[in-house]
Amino acid sequence: MALLEEYALVARALSAPGRLMLLEQLAQGERGVEGLAEKTGLTVANCSQHLQQLRRSGLVTSHREGKAVIYQLTDTNTLELMDLLRLLAERNLAKVEQILRGLSEGEEAPKPVSRDELAARLAEGSVTVLDVRPADEYASAHIPGARNATLADLERILPTLDPTTEIVAYCRGPYCIYAHQAVTALRKRGLAARRLEGGLPEWRKDGRKVATTG
Repeated sequence: MALLEEYALVARALSAPGRLMLLEQLAQGERGVEGLAEKTGLTVANCSQHLQQLRRSGLVTSHREGKAVIYQLTDTNTLELMDLLRLLAERNLAKVEQILRGLSEGEEAPKPVSRDELAARLAEGSVTVLDVRPADEYASAHIPGARNATLADLERILPTLDPTTEIVAYCRGPYCIYAHQAVTALRKRGLAARRLEGGLPEWRKDGRKVATTG
């Protein structure tokens, strides 16, 4: 029973949407409490409480930089746990399927592009890659050769996209819906578009190179 209690501690840490949002943010890179609160829309106090729960469960660690406490994922196994949670929910919860279908406006979403396939197509120059995360996350780390374009930017950059080249969009990882929304918007405008399987954290976890700006 004592061992099961410890396992349950990890499960309970995943039981709040706020904590899942924090894990998604920390998958992009380490951050302080204030930065995480701003990114997730949580109050600083609420954010701090969630982080303490995540730290007690062993999913995140922290260190000090001056007066600031900086949090990061304990290891990349957390990414696998997050993705497994997504997979189980998509397969077994009708509401999840309904929400995802709504993101593609009732159409069947095209099959995602694997990371291996994207790497090969980037090497041969046969794909346009869009990073649809906010600019600060793109600057911190992104797939080499990717262009940064948030959902609000899509209309502006449409004239610059090659209509003969497939577009692959990616965002933060298993819980991020920006890539779903970008693909739907691009396909409505007659462009061939698919999303990447996973996001920047999974690409980096594979040991693939990332680029930075700034």
